[in-house]
Amino acid sequence: MDQNELITQITNEVMKRLQAEMSRQSVQPGAAVSGGGKFTGADPASLAKYIDHTMLKPDATLAAFDKLCDEAKQYGFKSVCVNSCRVPYVTKKLQGTNVKVCSVIGFPLGAMDSRAKAFEARRAIEEGAQELDMVINVGALKYGELKYVEDDIRAVRRATRGTTILKVIIETSLLTDEEKVLACEISKKAGADFVKTCTGFAGGGATAEDLRLMRRVVGPDMGVKASGGIRNYDKAVLVLNAGANRIGSVSSVPIVTGVRAEDAGY
Repeated sequence: MDQNELITQITNEVMKRLQAEMSRQSVQPGAAVSGGGKFTGADPASLAKYIDHTMLKPDATLAAFDKLCDEAKQYGFKSVCVNSCRVPYVTKKLQGTNVKVCSVIGFPLGAMDSRAKAFEARRAIEEGAQELDMVINVGALKYGELKYVEDDIRAVRRATRGTTILKVIIETSLLTDEEKVLACEISKKAGADFVKTCTGFAGGGATAEDLRLMRRVVGPDMGVKASGGIRNYDKAVLVLNAGANRIGSVSSVPIVTGVRAEDAGY
């Protein structure tokens, strides 16, 4: 049995187990994975430590990154997440603070050569990135090139030299449930620290159903990041209770202040 056949066999077994668990537990949308919704009623400001404050717009100016960093320092967000060309700028702006610098890699398509992703990862780390969010090669996954997908992730993992947090964006809106399981399994096997829902550039967004599935596949010890369409406190609580332990959002300030994103200009 070759590697792809083995992964397919394991995926089928995992899907059967997950379906059996869901049937036994009668899990409803929005319910917590365990513990009965521990984030429900949480102080909005307390969610800041779970949030990667994000700016990935192609037309973002330096003024936008100034604002991003100032808000991250003010509210105590976990990190700022930016395109790799802005890593040096935000690293300097955040020097001496507890806010981490996160760079996306292979963003937003994930379809470039693995060596290019690895180079971008190394360069971002050299310039100050402490976390990386890489985009999986979605087309390769959907075509069944599973070893290619794994090697692609491993190339970036090697570039981190084990010192940088690696999150793998699986782009859930483009995948079937079986493909989501495969993507999570491969990411875990390749040594990633997190799996992440989506880029926000391919439609869709983080759902409770996807997050419960991802959490069940990767288990309790690997990170799960919810990203895409999280614009207010209620949605943030929903995804955290569904199994996420990190959130990526451009509406981080409305989440932690309770102000509507539309009213705050986000």
